[in-house]
Amino acid sequence: MNLPPLPDTHALAVLALVVLALYLFSRERIAIETSSLFILVVLTIGFAVFPYTTPEGERIKPVEFFSGFGHEALIAVCALMIAGNGLVRTGALEPLGRNLARLWKLSPAFSMLLTLLIGAFFSAFVNNVPIVVLLLPILVSVSLRTGATASGMLMPMGFATLVGGMSTTIGTSTNLLVISVAADMGLREIQMFDFFVPAATVACVAILYLWLIAPHLIPPREATLTDTSPRLFSAQLEIPEDGFAMGKTLAEVIEKTNGMIQVSRIMRGNGFFVQRLPDVRLRAGDRLLVNDTPENLKEFEKVLGAVLYSENTRVDEEHPLAGEGQQIAEIVVLQGSPILGMTLIQANFVQRYQLAVLAIHHAGNTVETLPEKIETIRLQVGDVLLVQGHSDKIAETKREGELLVLDATTDLPHTKKAFTALLIMFGIVGVAALGLAPIAISAMGGVFLMLTTKCLSWQQASLALSTQIILIVVASLALGSALLHTGGAEYMAQVFVAVSSGASPAVVLSGLMLLMALLTNVVSNNAAAVIGTPVAISIAYQLQVNPEPFVIAVLFGANMSYATPMAYKTNLLVMHAGGYKFMDFVRVGVPLTVIVWVGLSVLLPRMYGLAW
Repeated sequence: MNLPPLPDTHALAVLALVVLALYLFSRERIAIETSSLFILVVLTIGFAVFPYTTPEGERIKPVEFFSGFGHEALIAVCALMIAGNGLVRTGALEPLGRNLARLWKLSPAFSMLLTLLIGAFFSAFVNNVPIVVLLLPILVSVSLRTGATASGMLMPMGFATLVGGMSTTIGTSTNLLVISVAADMGLREIQMFDFFVPAATVACVAILYLWLIAPHLIPPREATLTDTSPRLFSAQLEIPEDGFAMGKTLAEVIEKTNGMIQVSRIMRGNGFFVQRLPDVRLRAGDRLLVNDTPENLKEFEKVLGAVLYSENTRVDEEHPLAGEGQQIAEIVVLQGSPILGMTLIQANFVQRYQLAVLAIHHAGNTVETLPEKIETIRLQVGDVLLVQGHSDKIAETKREGELLVLDATTDLPHTKKAFTALLIMFGIVGVAALGLAPIAISAMGGVFLMLTTKCLSWQQASLALSTQIILIVVASLALGSALLHTGGAEYMAQVFVAVSSGASPAVVLSGLMLLMALLTNVVSNNAAAVIGTPVAISIAYQLQVNPEPFVIAVLFGANMSYATPMAYKTNLLVMHAGGYKFMDFVRVGVPLTVIVWVGLSVLLPRMYGLAW
């Protein structure tokens, strides 16, 4: 094996920066936005301090690395994110979900297959997040009503949307980026359905695996929502003449309970309420309105020498605490949620939604239940709040559509603008599919229509945008450009070809696809795709073959986000709702990756006539 000579200093520096970027993108403790901005700043400052001139005599301008902010692919990705959010906000897919929920009552097995097929089909044309948001509450509700474990349904559903998303150029943001970067490098613009046949063929096999085999690979997992009985109870602590709290200030009462008691209101006399000021003095007959667990309420009664009442009835063995009308539900934090990036205190959550937060499942693996910790957690995409409140309040929150609510009902948000939003989305896809305009133009036009028809407000549209995706795309485009101009991409291609010396083009293509699949489960799929595309084209030129199948191999590999929960945002969305562990994704995702990789390794070379 003869490795190529090392490239110049600038190329080596860019290659080192690529390695650093991939490492930073894989660190959960470092925000991807921070890592992306750091890479972008280092790259631009580096080329400003140490100018570089290409062998053709062209001097690289550092400001050109900012061009990603106006890149056609990023514009298309952002516009489609907003349009997809319009479908969620208006409940445009609600009729589909409602009919699917009815079908589950007749034939669960057939309904599961149909759910997988619907998820895969729609994800080929719409970002898969709205599809998961539609199907997630339906499957959770089915599991609660039938007693079946949600773990056997949610992960296969999430993976089906990922498999379907790789079959067209607009199925995922990764597809758009790869196709656009390849076009920038002089390749013909790949059309929407150019690789549909191999992708759809493999998707059918993958869906059979997800339907028949995957549910049996997952151990029964009990999600938090399995027990829907109330955890908190509303009660009143009446202050007697001889109790500790008599004549004490509210601050002294709170201190006596070590800060545990949270008084929502102080009732004095018949329907008269006193302000909850720290220095207000309590009188005999005052009632403290409190929401807490039965254990804590009984402890407060003992410590304060108070008398515990529920619905004006003294609590004792014959008259226990009652939770009539109370309901448990889960709220999933999505991109576009008004509470995203805030703490519960900053979002004024309790007062705004009239729901008590019992626990937070944070960052896919941490459950916090202590009140003082819950209130200080900054909410991220994929976080799940376990909440309790009156059934009317939960139903109202669900109808408003601002938050994704999971409970035992199949009710889905639906507005008068639902049909309009669906029509606009059909127009976006149709115009691009017919070649009447690029997807960036049709999607931007669709966003304009969504706003002017009031399917979305400007605030909702801005909330739909992800700073994380924007910055990582821009940073990755900058790195890809730097690799291309300095010769770093060509060097990586020479090394790859040297390592695979003697292998046929089809084997090299298969190896490249597997490498992308491994990378996408560790770092961002968009970063892996954008950095991998110029390398793939250089590999094809080294082998003197058509570069198009190698570009599509990068696209396919970067979409195989199956093996880890952090590989793709929808994996995190289903993780807690199904009660999954990290190894559950490995157990189901690795065989799925092998199935998709082997299938595409056979079909893609045959489609382009590459020799084995």
